[in-house]
Amino acid sequence: MSEVKKTSNINIKVGLDKDNVPIQLNWQSSDNPNGDTPQACKAMLLSLFDKENLDTLKIDLWTKEMQVIEMDRFFYQTLRGMADTYFRATQNKELAADMQRFVQYFGEKTEVLEKK
Repeated sequence: MSEVKKTSNINIKVGLDKDNVPIQLNWQSSDNPNGDTPQACKAMLLSLFDKENLDTLKIDLWTKEMQVIEMDRFFYQTLRGMADTYFRATQNKELAADMQRFVQYFGEKTEVLEKK
């Protein structure tokens, strides 16, 4: 196993209303080239793969102000990125291409993309 040479922190701050519904999301990273000022966002998806249980832990949050059209764009961009990441991690070109075809379909159905 490699020796840790450096550590980095990513912090997420969630502001909740009286019903514990997110109304504010901010994140910051100690390695952010734009500085360590908190950055506002409207939604986040975090998946962590548990080393011992081989299971995925998820945190999905979005603020009340996140609009459906924004969620469509967020998911389109996330799915596209996941397909790219899957290919880089596995080199499974065929399955990654299938995923990208679904992403194209999703983008067209949600009107994030114009239909071909």
